[in-house]
Amino acid sequence: MTKDTGNSSFSGGLSMESAVVHGLTPFDPLTGAISTPIYQSSTFRHPGLGESTGFDYSRVVNPTRTELEKTLAQLEHGKDCLAFASGMGAISALIKIFKPGSHIIVSEDLYGGTYRLFNDYYEHYGYSFSWIDTSDFSLVEKSVRSETKALFIETPSNPMMKVSDIRRCADLIHQFNGRLIVDNTFLSPWFQNPLDLGADIVVHSGTKYLAGHNDTLSGFIVHSDEAAGQALRNIQKSEGATLAPFDAWLTLRGIKTLALRMEKHQQNAAKIAHWLRGHNKVEKVFYAGFADHPQYELSVSQARGAGGMISFYLKESAHVPLLLKNLNLILFAESLGGVESLMTFPLAQTHQAIPEAMRLSAGVNDRLMRLSAGIENAQDLIADLDSALGKCVTKTE
Repeated sequence: MTKDTGNSSFSGGLSMESAVVHGLTPFDPLTGAISTPIYQSSTFRHPGLGESTGFDYSRVVNPTRTELEKTLAQLEHGKDCLAFASGMGAISALIKIFKPGSHIIVSEDLYGGTYRLFNDYYEHYGYSFSWIDTSDFSLVEKSVRSETKALFIETPSNPMMKVSDIRRCADLIHQFNGRLIVDNTFLSPWFQNPLDLGADIVVHSGTKYLAGHNDTLSGFIVHSDEAAGQALRNIQKSEGATLAPFDAWLTLRGIKTLALRMEKHQQNAAKIAHWLRGHNKVEKVFYAGFADHPQYELSVSQARGAGGMISFYLKESAHVPLLLKNLNLILFAESLGGVESLMTFPLAQTHQAIPEAMRLSAGVNDRLMRLSAGIENAQDLIADLDSALGKCVTKTE
């Protein structure tokens, strides 16, 4: 799976490689600064009564955040983008555009924090959710009912790397006047643009690949829906979970190297995934880039790459703590998408909030590991895994 960089939808005919570097505004028109200034101001002076520079109060709008929002809207081929203090802040705001009583179909295999937000909180406000394997389109069709207002999918899914059909899901939910929401965190706009495939709204945990350096939190909603956009702006302004100027600047800085990083993440992930398949301590590897992945052809048809995420089953649950204890270069930490490679144990970390039956149905068991391949030397990462797996010896061996 390789990226076609020949097509362009950016101003001036730029390719995405150039667009991520320069953003919407290549330099500050006031000073010529190449790096977008950090407007660390809570409020802005009015020239006179009834007059405004376009910036009044930073909770509502801030120049640094606006540059980031417009840049990401451009990269995702949307008309507007809203930046929040975290990915969960973005998703929480998004749900409020739907009225209580709405039914939403959700991928069962997704980040555990999303499940906790929907199940533990929004169900109390009258929303209902159906959790299904959205990679099985027949299940999606069976789950739609008259009160269904949205379909929320992660593709590839977290952590089992299942791929859902964005085009078919969009066509189906539109027949019921609903919206398709796609969490595009795993692939980023470098590898996938769901709005081009019929999705109505794209969400990101910008903490991950967009910012890319494990040093800031951010979340985004990108869309081309004017009606939803007005409601979202009002929610963002009223609740105030907006992205701070410095964090917006960090994310903008990260996006400048998105093209280089995503390609390196993918190269490393492919090498590691194939190597893991041959290891005697590993039972099964889940990677969207495998030619025998169940939805490989679908993935190729809607994405330009497989990304940098891998999951795998160890053969023995007793080896989990041994593997995590003996990794050196790869860090045992709960996140993904940064330049450093991270290993996560979903059962105890990212998916702890999900009930056992639902976890097991999705494939999240006590032997599942998730690896976010960083941009280090691939052979160094493989050597670290080889060394750590070599120390996974039980008393019976």
